[in-house]
Order: sequence, then structure tokens, then C-alpha cells
Amino acid sequence: MLRFWLPSQNELRFSPAKIDSMPKKTMVSTVVSTLPAFDPETGDLNVIVDTPKGNRNKFKYDEGLGLFKLSGVLAAGTVFPFDFGFVPSTLGEDGDNLDVLMLMDEPAFVGCLVNARLIGVIEAQQTEGGKTERNDRLIAIASHSHNHKDVKTLGDINVNLLTEIEHFFISYNEVRGKKFKPEGRYGPEKAERLVKQGEKYFRQNQEGGSKKSNGHKGKNR
Repeated sequence: MLRFWLPSQNELRFSPAKIDSMPKKTMVSTVVSTLPAFDPETGDLNVIVDTPKGNRNKFKYDEGLGLFKLSGVLAAGTVFPFDFGFVPSTLGEDGDNLDVLMLMDEPAFVGCLVNARLIGVIEAQQTEGGKTERNDRLIAIASHSHNHKDVKTLGDINVNLLTEIEHFFISYNEVRGKKFKPEGRYGPEKAERLVKQGEKYFRQNQEGGSKKSNGHKGKNR
């Protein structure tokens, strides 16, 4: 016959002495938008994923709320071809963090921090309401990727795949009333220069005391 021991109410209660003797956990609060653009230990690019590969839902980071929220839904039959995110502590001409399309072996999740290496950039102009701004798409490979470990530059990617990536952004923006016009494909050196320029703009924005948010609002993405 099995017997079970059930603790009494007094045994269930923690005394102040017991609570004080418990190991304390240190809670670290990290604001996504204040992470550095490059990992200080590895030198890899820091990428915050906001929309994983295969998603119709488009998410964006809201700095004011400190979380990611749904910003839209792609048309039926359309999904993000690879994980899409942004580089923290950078600003582009459009006032948002720099965008990154990242190739990796399996989709990440919303808000995941991934170390990556730049392989190039698709420079582009985006027009909305008669106003045209630069809105480039950095291309990167997740540092832990096995399938893409030999890809070092955009030239190592099948040209048809690059064309499809450009077409995705053209179509994605078209249904939102915007015109996305690719203007050139460049290698990792130019991509890194754009990130460093984005870091400079970010610092100037902070030092200038601008009220413009340093988090990604996603208005032009």
C-alpha cells in the first residue's frame, strides 16, 4: 500500500530567515536599441530578428513599450524568404535602424539576438508620398550557420536568388503604396562602411539630444 506525505500549512510557509538564505538572482535589464552594432568580443554584427523566415506576420520593435508588436500581415502566399531584422545602435537615412536580411539554417524567433557576418548590401531607394530616401538592405550570414559557412560575399549567392530577394522587397513595398528601387549590389566591405556610417549617425543623433527615437519604429520597412 502506497502512502503519501503531505506537508502541513506551517511547513509550506517560508520564514523570513529561509527567504533571506535563498540564493539571489540578479536581473539584468537590457534595452534592445542600446546594444552595440558589433559584438565587442567576436567583432560579429549584432542582428535583432523581428520577423523570422516563413512568416506572413510582420513584427517591429517598439522602444516605448520595450517589446515587439505586430505591424502588418503580408498578402496571402507571401512570406519573408529569410530572417529579417535590424542592427542596433545604427541609423539610416530614413531615421530607422539599418535593415538586415539574414541567411541561417533554421528560422530564429522574434526578438532573437544573432551574431552574423556581413556579405554585402543591396542599395536601394524607397519612395513614399513623393519623398524618396535611401533604404538599403544589408545581407548577412548567421555566424553559426553550417549551410552557408562558405558564403563570403554576395557573389557567392546564386544570382537568381538575389533577384528573387530584390523582387520580394519590390512587391512587399508595392502593396503598401511604396516604391522600392534596387540600385546596386555590393560586397562586405561596402556593407561594413554603411554600418559604421549608421553608427556615426546614431551617435550624432544621441549627442544632439534629438527627440527622434533610437529604437526601430519600422515606419519605412
